[in-house]
Amino acid sequence: METKLLILPGLGNSGEKHWQTFWHKKFENSIRIVQDNWDEPVREEWLERLNEEVAKLNTPTILVAHSLAVSLVLHWAKTNNNKNIVGALLVAPADVDSPEHTPDIIRNFAPMPIYTLPFPSIVVASENDPYASFERKQYFAQQWGSDFVNVGQQGHINSDSDLKYWEEGQLILQQLLSKIS
Repeated sequence: METKLLILPGLGNSGEKHWQTFWHKKFENSIRIVQDNWDEPVREEWLERLNEEVAKLNTPTILVAHSLAVSLVLHWAKTNNNKNIVGALLVAPADVDSPEHTPDIIRNFAPMPIYTLPFPSIVVASENDPYASFERKQYFAQQWGSDFVNVGQQGHINSDSDLKYWEEGQLILQQLLSKIS
């Protein structure tokens, strides 16, 4: 049984140099969600699109979320229970509650849901991410029942981090897959 990856980019989409773009090209079992408005996201519209994509799934799938999409996953999982979603890789969650760390344009994703996720998950965090404090990401992982992986000084783990295929992230994904199978 092959597990699919549903790639969920954050604010602004993930550009050509983002690891999510590299992964989507590499992994034939991946699907990439496309939002109508990447630059002025509306939580309800993003949730609706995620629901549409999840409804099409017919195999076990891991959500691979970056930044703002991490809060999308938490909002979605709070009220949805699709048995095809078997795990989540939650990379560099943006602290939607913190005006100090995130732009006002994403404030409609606040408050960040705090509860235990109904499936295995891993939060991947960088020590120098400008969009959330390291301690806050540790707190999120604890509250969500997620494993926590510190990748050191990787910024926001985005295009600026120049990770290309992000082999370390692929190893973390394998850890998640081993928890599921």
